[in-house]
Amino acid sequence: MINCKERGSASLWGVALMGLLLAIATGLAIVGAVRVARHRVNSAADLSALAAAKLAILDPEGACDRASTLAGKNGVRLVACEITGAVADVRTSLSITLPIAGAHTLTGRARAGPATLSPGKNG
Repeated sequence: MINCKERGSASLWGVALMGLLLAIATGLAIVGAVRVARHRVNSAADLSALAAAKLAILDPEGACDRASTLAGKNGVRLVACEITGAVADVRTSLSITLPIAGAHTLTGRARAGPATLSPGKNG
């Protein structure tokens, strides 16, 4: 015989298990969204720095404009751009809103320039 006191308890356990699985899935989705945003802001910084470094010697003023345009096309904002000689140093940012944690701003930084060896290391 089935005990009347335990009638329907499986439904409660099922609901509790579904709630736990939903919480875990939400947590994993948030972590995934942050990782994607982090990769986006860093990749945009890398590409913007490369674009700025390409123009650094020929057109230093236009180099940062090109980096800003490229960052915008990648969905992030160029925060800072410094050209020192042939080296470009850029910083990008991306604002994200997470369901539980609220709004956050992620930043990325990259430097790019020519690859040269010092005379003492050539041989």
